[in-house]
Amino acid sequence: MNSQSLLNQCRTQKLDHTFLSVYSQSQLNDARTRFSSLIEKFIDQFGDMPDTSLFSAPGRTEIMGNHTDHQNGCVIAGAVSLDAIAVAAPCNEPVISLISEGYAPIRVSLETLSPQESEKNTTAALVRGIAAEITKRGYNVSGANISMSSNVLSGSGLSSSACFEVLIGCILNEFYCGSALDAQTLAKIGQVAENVFFGKPSGLMDQMACAVGGCVYIDFANPSAPDVVPIAFSPDVFGCALVIVDSGADHADLTDDYAAIPAEMKQCAAFFHQTLLRKVNADTFFTSIKQLREQVNDRAVLRSIHFFNEIERVKVLKDAMCAKDEAVFFQTVLESGRSSWELLQNISSPSHPNEQSVALALTFAERLLHGQGAVRVHGGGFAGTIQAYVPHSMLKTFVSGMEQVLHPGCCHVLTIRQAGCVAFKTE
Repeated sequence: MNSQSLLNQCRTQKLDHTFLSVYSQSQLNDARTRFSSLIEKFIDQFGDMPDTSLFSAPGRTEIMGNHTDHQNGCVIAGAVSLDAIAVAAPCNEPVISLISEGYAPIRVSLETLSPQESEKNTTAALVRGIAAEITKRGYNVSGANISMSSNVLSGSGLSSSACFEVLIGCILNEFYCGSALDAQTLAKIGQVAENVFFGKPSGLMDQMACAVGGCVYIDFANPSAPDVVPIAFSPDVFGCALVIVDSGADHADLTDDYAAIPAEMKQCAAFFHQTLLRKVNADTFFTSIKQLREQVNDRAVLRSIHFFNEIERVKVLKDAMCAKDEAVFFQTVLESGRSSWELLQNISSPSHPNEQSVALALTFAERLLHGQGAVRVHGGGFAGTIQAYVPHSMLKTFVSGMEQVLHPGCCHVLTIRQAGCVAFKTE
């Protein structure tokens, strides 16, 4: 469909049934407005192009499994009701041109598909990496013109980068692969782009949750074919809202802190002649701690203890979610949060000792909950956000209390989104 026809259909509500395949009825007006505005920007930038399509990829929330995926661990994650959306059309020029609200335009030539040192830590590196990985799979990727916007909070632990990677992969998959690449493959492509081209040593959880959608249990024991099990779950079954609280600190400059966690865990694995902790027997690890401490620092040992305990907690939580066991669910979430604070030590950055916004947010959230629900660090940690399960009856008081301590608008009430990355069918 050409761009102008797509805009007309969006404005006249003819795409509503399509949007309802992803968004709830209460989100419909907002979706229509967002896409209409984005199509207008696309036309202003690129003109009225044929074969214009609409796309969406959600952010994600980590429910449990904090910093275990990069060691082939186990996690539970969920796609959320915030997303990045795009209007895109293929083009014959071997260039991906991208405009995004709030950012400078990007043009990535596809004549070179190897990592570029000058692009490290940039959006262009992610775009080039995704195109390169799809090309490696035998597809002829030409160019694309893309206009996008996102309400996934940057630096929030909701994985705005993974959401972006999956969105770009979804676009190229639709245009040049005949949609042959499944969600798990798109997630792996995004991870390679982030690891190799962007230069951040992340695990696969973020991309997988954004690509697949819903709540999922993921076991990465076999990383080339992870076990992905959908879980029918919503915090509403426990009378709670899922609230992500922005502590007010940015984690954009904390790559070294994140990188130290997998590096230290791998140091412990190397003591047992393994590359990753998942390949180390847990009993052997715990009986060898005295000898291990002679080779690695104590923080590395504590972080590895977190890993072994956390993957067992993930299994407990999975069973509690399936059984709708409220007491075990909240108890396990709290235990995981304490482990992240005490053992994993990702609540504050050692390079920024005076910045304790996450610890402060956790402390006041616990105070406001009065022993109800649960609260824990969210995502990578060190800065950014916390996650709270807040009883609906306490939600207004909780939000008001957190805003008094932090800042207005710090609380974001989210729902679990069942759809992963989507190319909307508009014909």
